[in-house]
Amino acid sequence: MTAYVLAQFSIHDRQRYDRYAAAFFPTLPPFGGRLLAADESPAVLEGAWGLQKAVLIAFPDAGQATAWMHSDAYRAISVDREAATEGAVLLLQGFGS
Repeated sequence: MTAYVLAQFSIHDRQRYDRYAAAFFPTLPPFGGRLLAADESPAVLEGAWGLQKAVLIAFPDAGQATAWMHSDAYRAISVDREAATEGAVLLLQGFGS
């Protein structure tokens, strides 16, 4: 069942975040990951949202999403994202087959 990784964060070190972003895409295909959306100024339709960027990634299943997050390739670049941002990364289960 499709699983989604939703990241919501603010960027406080643009140089380190940009270095992370430049190396991000090649980490997805080995795990069937597809970037669905990335927006630094999402429209807030309801409620309050005090962050800066939202990113949505689809994976074939939760196992693939988790394997990507813990892969050597992703861990090698995630140090820059972790140092450059404040926020959260969530794993969401999709519906259906």
